[in-house]
Amino acid sequence: MNSTNSIEDITLKTQGYSVEMTLQFLTQQFPNRVKFSTSFGEEDQVLTDIICRNHLAVKIFTLDTGRLFEQTYALFDKTRNKYQAEIKCFFPNYEDVEKLIDEKGPNSFYQSVANRKECCHIRKVAPLQLALQDADIWVTGLMADQSDVRKETALFAYDAFFDVIKYNPLTQWSRADLENYIAQHNVPTNVLHKQGYPSIGCEPCTRAVEPGEHPRSGRWWWEQSHKECGIHLTQK
Repeated sequence: MNSTNSIEDITLKTQGYSVEMTLQFLTQQFPNRVKFSTSFGEEDQVLTDIICRNHLAVKIFTLDTGRLFEQTYALFDKTRNKYQAEIKCFFPNYEDVEKLIDEKGPNSFYQSVANRKECCHIRKVAPLQLALQDADIWVTGLMADQSDVRKETALFAYDAFFDVIKYNPLTQWSRADLENYIAQHNVPTNVLHKQGYPSIGCEPCTRAVEPGEHPRSGRWWWEQSHKECGIHLTQK
């Protein structure tokens, strides 16, 4: 993929387009090779609504790490039923999970950053590689206000690790924009958001945040930094 030329061309041709118009353009330019990854956060739910409401030919998938909240699984089911959408589920390789637990136990991620990243790689990064192997465009729900790492997120960026162009349609949306869309279109969201969980990942790695704390401070709360799992650290 000639990433630089492709990104420049897409950016030029979609200038001034809405999210749905851009997604329509991408599905026409890359038929059957546009994929959207959802973890059922508010941002992802908005994009699922846009995709399904406009009947866009974007393939939706999710990563089931095996350690998600029950509330997340309930929202997964509710989302499928509301939109009558096919959401492909990718799991980690069971042999890798078994080996990790046999050698280090079920909660090794609490012991060091290296161990936590190892678990994230097995449960999230490796399955994502499989999910994106036949994609040219990866649509994400990244927003600039989610973390320091994400505040410079571009609308389009090439991810060399996954060899795809990432389209981040909500990067310049405000939190108010997101909440207004959810209310206007009655988008289903995770009940945990109203219980102090603005960012929701695996159950043992996520806690509620206190008033005034950063929204992602509840992710891997025992670490002082490294608030990413590794999925969104490779774009350039």
